[in-house]
Amino acid sequence: MSSKQDKRFKTHYTRLVQPIFRFIYYKCGDRVLAEDIAQDTFIRFWNKIETVKEGGESAYIYRIAKNLLINHGQKQKVSLKFQQTLRQNQENHSPQFLLEEKEFKQKVERAISNLSEKQREVFLMNRIDGLKYREIAERLDISQKAVEKRMQLALLALKKIHKKI
Repeated sequence: MSSKQDKRFKTHYTRLVQPIFRFIYYKCGDRVLAEDIAQDTFIRFWNKIETVKEGGESAYIYRIAKNLLINHGQKQKVSLKFQQTLRQNQENHSPQFLLEEKEFKQKVERAISNLSEKQREVFLMNRIDGLKYREIAERLDISQKAVEKRMQLALLALKKIHKKI
């Protein structure tokens, strides 16, 4: 393999390894599985880099990841466990508040995990990764209208659940 292809691989790996991991994780809800599939994705990309048209690498890498996940057979509903991004300052919050907050987070996680796989992945890609509908459509290889519809259904489902919380 030439140094040009090495550089090409490194560029795309650096840019896409985290988004590919999150893409898979949002679909399967299993961190270890997502790491394995992401690694396999880039191994396959490395092996086929000579045949991939320049400019089409991102779509190719996402297609590999999607196909590997489908091959693995992950179609079950999952409960996603999101890592806390901010540490709570327990001195400023009462135990009652901390308990209510924990219960609320669990209800939200359950509500998100109860969305259909298609709705959940679009919702998380938009709300967690901050991707625009157009970017989501490109990564999932669907139309922007399909992304909008999935997001609409996800928000309606979450709105119904919110009233119960």
